[in-house]
Amino acid sequence: MSMNLQSLKYSNTDGSNPQLQVLDQLLLPNEKVYLDVPTVHDAYTVIRTMQIRGAPLIAIVAVLGLSVDLHTCPKTIQEYNQMDDNDQQVLSYIREKMEYLKSSRPTAVNLSNALEELDQALVKAMSKKDETTTVSTKDILKKAVLDYSEFLLERDVSDNRAIGEFGAQAILNATKKEKVNLVTICNTGSLATAGYGTALGVARSLQQRNQLESITALETRPYNQGSRLTAFEILEEQMPGGRLICDSAAAALMQTKQVDACIVGADRVCANGDTANKIGTYQLSIVAAYHKVPFFVAAPITSLDINLESGSSIPIEERSSEELVSTSQAPSHMPCWNPAFDVTPACNISGIITEKGVVEPDQDGKLNVKAFVEKHTSTSQS
Repeated sequence: MSMNLQSLKYSNTDGSNPQLQVLDQLLLPNEKVYLDVPTVHDAYTVIRTMQIRGAPLIAIVAVLGLSVDLHTCPKTIQEYNQMDDNDQQVLSYIREKMEYLKSSRPTAVNLSNALEELDQALVKAMSKKDETTTVSTKDILKKAVLDYSEFLLERDVSDNRAIGEFGAQAILNATKKEKVNLVTICNTGSLATAGYGTALGVARSLQQRNQLESITALETRPYNQGSRLTAFEILEEQMPGGRLICDSAAAALMQTKQVDACIVGADRVCANGDTANKIGTYQLSIVAAYHKVPFFVAAPITSLDINLESGSSIPIEERSSEELVSTSQAPSHMPCWNPAFDVTPACNISGIITEKGVVEPDQDGKLNVKAFVEKHTSTSQS
């Protein structure tokens, strides 16, 4: 991975002084500016304003931001130190910050999953405390946040590489070709994760095998994550056959050019395989289905939300009219409907690629995400 594609910079030189900077993705590709994230408020802001985006990266920045806040923010340190060393009081203080971060972007399930995992780590850390220990509850929980945040950062990169390998093989199996031509939407690469990427990571793995013929990125209106970010990554990584098209050209591309497979990311996958991703993904899946082009979703298992039965239950974030108007040259007071995501039904999906393997349609053509997650969760716990 090119060092130019670092979505964040994290350091913790002495083990108790974490520092976090994130790449302001709203300025790409023209400028590379890293922003300091010293507080929970700053973490919330860079997530909410989409200075960073991508479901895995949102979760990582939130948790790292919490750790940095607890360890280095003067206001937080003062409040924290003034509290009694009461288990529930300290835990409630940290949980309040976690709830604030959780409210930043509602659709991506990675954020809520990461915060739930962190909460479990905090409870576990407290349960190990005994009457003989000289370490305070405040120090125990602060250390637990630090440890989990660094674990999450490391896990993301290794998971993405596994997704890349499983995905490359799944696409080659489906297409039965030596080299493939891919289409993707939004940005699912190093800039959406801690490194390597999910759907774009699959393209990277194919490139490393010398089995990527070409990759086409949709511009991804209205925020242009495809034209600003994915195109930037394609050029930086010198991916073969890289090109950009407007969102409305996808059908014409499949009708007149060689397209072997679509590979997209996901912000949330339901128990039945319905998938929420960047607005425009659903219509791309319809075009792919019409042209009989395999349509794959790549996402870490933390994006699989088996508590939701179907896509109709996914909360879809709607953003301001101003965001659409400002990027479309529309009249300044034009009313807009600006959903950030749409839901692709499972029937349009050829497989869901995770770091644990691929969820493939069963003999009835169904994607049993719930069974897949339960199987691999029980395996990891045993």
